[in-house]
Amino acid sequence: MASDNLIDGRAIADQINEETRRQIEALRERGTPPGLVFVRVGEDPASRVYVGMKEKTCARLGIESRTEVLPEDTPERELLKLIAALNADPAAHGILVQAPLPPQINEAAIFAAVSPNKDVDGFHPLNVGKLLLGDGGGFVPCTPAGVHQLLIRSGLETSGAEVVILGRGNIVGKPMAAILCQKAEHANATVTLCHSRSSDIAAHCRRADILIAAMGVPEFVKADMVKPGAVVIDVGVNRIADPAAKNGSRLVGDVDFAGVQPVAGRITPNPGGVGPMTIAMLMANTARAAAMATGMDPATLQEN
Repeated sequence: MASDNLIDGRAIADQINEETRRQIEALRERGTPPGLVFVRVGEDPASRVYVGMKEKTCARLGIESRTEVLPEDTPERELLKLIAALNADPAAHGILVQAPLPPQINEAAIFAAVSPNKDVDGFHPLNVGKLLLGDGGGFVPCTPAGVHQLLIRSGLETSGAEVVILGRGNIVGKPMAAILCQKAEHANATVTLCHSRSSDIAAHCRRADILIAAMGVPEFVKADMVKPGAVVIDVGVNRIADPAAKNGSRLVGDVDFAGVQPVAGRITPNPGGVGPMTIAMLMANTARAAAMATGMDPATLQEN
């Protein structure tokens, strides 16, 4: 497989993690070891894996993390009680409530209960509003922030570009659109947000200079939907049946990688593209939250 047009998310995540590690060292020298608390309700296998990966990265970079695990049948009020305690805990600079949550719990209510100053996932309504207003003082959701860094650090121009985003979710699609349409450096794009009710999605895709697939449909984007030379970012994570695989299934993205790679100018692999960036941006947000908690200007950490 040719790799000259791949956007290497692992390599770029390593760059960001090294920058974050230096910031964490500076914080620890000043007596503020960054702390991140994961909250998991139930034993969803995917959630356990995701939290485990994040914990390992915390340990590698010097973030002090712990995980609070509640039973699957936990009432919403008990989870809210835990979040209130974490909001008041000065050692917990960041709080991440792992989704999905069981049906008896309202996710929106939980995300809104986390202190916006500890909301390293960027889901609190105050942080969402700051993003829409172009206020850089809030936290940006980790996956779209990671995609943005992939574009920036790969030298890909967004100003004036036609960007098509597939998926209007609150975690990726909407914040991604908000990031790229800002009147700001590394933004200034013309953004089209497609979704399940959009007509002729393929025609929209063929206009895109940058196509970001985040709709959760396995291998939806085919080669004939991509403008030759376009940048293709695959955010999707989908499990499909595969009798030849060890466990009878395998993970694929929203892009038919084998078909699209020869057409694309640049493309993210999956895995190895967006996934590592999401974790890297979570670590960066946590370091920033720790700096803010002690009254430091997070920008000063960049000098270390």
